[in-house]
Amino acid sequence: MDVTTILLLLLIGSIATYFSGEKWASKVALFFSLGALGLTLYVLNLHQNGANMDHLSRWLDVPKVYFAYKADGLSLAMVLLTNALTPLIIFSSFGNQFNKSKSFYALVLFMTFAMTGTFLASDGLLYYVYWELALLPIYFIALIWGNNDIEKRKKAVLKFFIYTLAGSLFMLVGFAYLYTLSGSFLLNDLYKINLTTKEQFWIFLAFFAAYAIKIPLIPFHSWQASVYQKAPTVGTMLLSGIMLKMGLYSVIRWQLPIAPDAAKTYMPVLIGLSLAGVIYGSIVALRQKDLKKLLAYSSLAHVGLIAAGCYTLTIDGLNGAVYQMIAHGFVIVGLFFCAEIIYRRYETRKIDNMNGIRSQTPKFSSMFMILVLASVALPGTYNFVGEFTVLYSLSQVNIWFAVIGGTTIILGAYYMLKMYQNVMLGDTNSKLFADVTTNEAITLILIIGFLLFFGLYPKPFTDLVSPAIETTLNQINSIS
Repeated sequence: MDVTTILLLLLIGSIATYFSGEKWASKVALFFSLGALGLTLYVLNLHQNGANMDHLSRWLDVPKVYFAYKADGLSLAMVLLTNALTPLIIFSSFGNQFNKSKSFYALVLFMTFAMTGTFLASDGLLYYVYWELALLPIYFIALIWGNNDIEKRKKAVLKFFIYTLAGSLFMLVGFAYLYTLSGSFLLNDLYKINLTTKEQFWIFLAFFAAYAIKIPLIPFHSWQASVYQKAPTVGTMLLSGIMLKMGLYSVIRWQLPIAPDAAKTYMPVLIGLSLAGVIYGSIVALRQKDLKKLLAYSSLAHVGLIAAGCYTLTIDGLNGAVYQMIAHGFVIVGLFFCAEIIYRRYETRKIDNMNGIRSQTPKFSSMFMILVLASVALPGTYNFVGEFTVLYSLSQVNIWFAVIGGTTIILGAYYMLKMYQNVMLGDTNSKLFADVTTNEAITLILIIGFLLFFGLYPKPFTDLVSPAIETTLNQINSIS
């Protein structure tokens, strides 16, 4: 048994979900997603006990391409994030009704399959195939099951598709060039190539085009807020909680070790660009009247800080970036779910129409408040562990980077608490707000429990991720 078993189960689950019929589709999808989570935990346990869970077999002879999968602490942490969030996202959707639900849930599982493959693949062409496959399900999920304004939705989704596809083609060209030098797409073979300074610059730039759009970093972010707003909440959760992590993960796995000198040369520019996203996202979030758009720009600010941590090229920066990827995935899914819970009752996402909810539903307001505090990195939450580690790494590079990066906490606290005040407090709303259902409560409790448990005891993830990050840094320093 190796990591390919997880991929096979997800692919079978997607097919089974499609053929299960409209009535059972959601339950079948949940069953297979929970199975994938169980398998992920089992593989993780075997890895922690020293078992080799990698896989290598020939796919094509010309060009030489392998079914190659790497199961180290970094990739398994991302696979765990993916397969822990997917059943939560599916379970959270049980309060919604979807036309053609068998197609909807089959696409969700197929997207999970593709994202899991992206995190595990260690052959460049195989990785690229999974990278592109992940784009197709979310395109149809957002286009078919998104908000009612079909023309605006088409425009937003098409822009997202074109942006992402165009950036990916630059990455494909980069892989093709590397193949001409090494005769292989295998990750370890690409690591061994001795690129000139000029070659490193162009390879780094080709990869950056794909990753900056996917994350997104400014000025490549213009697709993000509109797609997050117009996609169904399940699609928004998949995008913000998991898919954008593909870009951040790939910076650490592919971009930095292959072209480290370019990363070191342009470190101030890369960190500056990332931190600009922190400031921009926070300021724009302050002005939002739509709850989903506010959360979208909040996400933009937080991932900017994560990207800054990646580009510090320090062990604290890379470790902190991975911790924050995981924490951000859970908290942003929780926040978007809270927005969905409100929409189910009030059928609006306008913040001005939501005041006075707390007096009607103290349970929901309490859970929402915990997620708001986690998003601004309150000590005791896993977000604090990630943000503090990233800010510490920025201070090692330049203290002013840490000061600027720290504004995400100050500005984030301001706009998130202001949002909570406008949505939850004030005079009792004239519309009835029914308290959370059992399904909704379980979803929120599981997310909050994860953030609080690992906020107080982060050691399991630290032990899992650190060895892989140290290996990556050794690779970066051995080439430089």
